Amino acid sequence: LRIKADALGVESEDFEADKVNISDLYTGIHNLKVSGTKMAEFHQQGQVTLEEGSFFANQFVVLEDENNPSQSLYGYYDQDLKSVKSLNKSMGNIWGVSPRNMEQTFALWALLNENIKLVTLTGGAGTGKTLLAIAAGLSKSTDEDVYSRLLIARPIVALGKDIGYLPGDIDEKLNPWMQPVYDCLDFLLGVQSSPRQKKGGNKSYQELINQGMLAVEPLTYIRGRSLPQSFFVVDEAQNLTQHEIKTIITRAGEGSKIVLTGDPFQIDNPYIDSTNNGLTHVVERFKGSAIAAHATLQQGERSELATLAAEFL
Repeated sequence: LRIKADALGVESEDFEADKVNISDLYTGIHNLKVSGTKMAEFHQQGQVTLEEGSFFANQFVVLEDENNPSQSLYGYYDQDLKSVKSLNKSMGNIWGVSPRNMEQTFALWALLNENIKLVTLTGGAGTGKTLLAIAAGLSKSTDEDVYSRLLIARPIVALGKDIGYLPGDIDEKLNPWMQPVYDCLDFLLGVQSSPRQKKGGNKSYQELINQGMLAVEPLTYIRGRSLPQSFFVVDEAQNLTQHEIKTIITRAGEGSKIVLTGDPFQIDNPYIDSTNNGLTHVVERFKGSAIAAHATLQQGERSELATLAAEFL
């Protein structure tokens, strides 16, 4: 279009209305320096009212002592009470997984909070987005029966050149695309089943699939469906367009929770970028909603090599 416009002498410019300034993308976390008195009040009462600054609903707040920066406490902003409330740091072991840093603590709190219906998690490779989301989904659906099933989906977008058609039925065709999800499930069920192996109670994800408690599907056939009482995890959501992400979120039925995970800086879809993909669009549009929460994970926990690669490359 630019070439045609240039040939015809017509001025052209980018359509900016649907783009997000990625450098100003909502992180979901607010750092604030407060007095020692406020820190003591927050520590003793579990909440504190702050007049300075504006907060979004369910925004995570890190309070730092202005006289002693090494001391910090954190909580989340309760829109109804207009105050910052403490969140439980010791969430325990969720299917063999526990938060290793502050951002993961924030993410797990949002994932386990049943009042939050939409959770978005962004961060680089190896920060634990998918693993935390699936662990929370397994806990809420198989242990606590809050949701009837855990549904995990990924967009079918290839990294690099496609290998062409795949043989077999739909399950065999989808297996290469869904392997990252199966890797997470194998890890979680392996950790979870260690004490059970002695009792003969080892479970695989295939058993959960057979029982209807777990489904791993592509997003290709999502249109027209209604998903009630489901914990729905959409992995690699940065490869979805704004139209696709709207279609997915509007599938949520009564009592469902949707979790979107992804890295806006690792996009394989050639038709979108970090400024106009569906994930960043949702993060910005839902940042004031009382039923939504967002956390940006920064510290890599996969391995030292993966962390350095994400930073240097």
